[in-house]
Amino acid sequence: MFPCERVDLSFIETAPYRFRNSVELAITPGQLFEVLGDPQSWPQWATVITKVTWTSPEPRGVGATRIVEMRGGIVGDEEFLAWEPFTRIAFRFNNCSTPAVAAFAEEYRVEAIPGGCRLTWTMAQKPAGVARLAMFAGRPLLNRMLRRFLANLRTYTDTRFGAAPVSSPTDTGADSQPRRNATESAP
Repeated sequence: MFPCERVDLSFIETAPYRFRNSVELAITPGQLFEVLGDPQSWPQWATVITKVTWTSPEPRGVGATRIVEMRGGIVGDEEFLAWEPFTRIAFRFNNCSTPAVAAFAEEYRVEAIPGGCRLTWTMAQKPAGVARLAMFAGRPLLNRMLRRFLANLRTYTDTRFGAAPVSSPTDTGADSQPRRNATESAP
């Protein structure tokens, strides 16, 4: 495993690459947190994930840890930075099986709405080495994949809880574009 930068919650807003998408679900925030806490559910909707293993005991909270195994042999060692039941969770990679990941974090914000809840998912990344070029070129494809995962989540929760879909996943806009430091110029 290769060490990743031990970023804090501010990285979710300042990362070089951020992808923010939302989906409305016909379930309660409590039911969504049940899904997010269930290691068996992740591969059902985030199909890049093959296995999730909690490595810290319950109750879950800030500091909880888990290992996430993904297609292509990628493994992430995660630590939770935020755990606000029914409202928000966030985690970072402490270590990753590939040196291409310098820093990585995700945030899941949940808002109750009539008929269910809205999940806004932010993935924040800082690639390393040649992965920087790949991320720059591949960001539209990655964002499409993340939106598909949210559509999968809606289908999964509809089936698991017997609900009807509320609406389609929505991309919240320019956050899927890379951020540049003040010293960098636009392409």
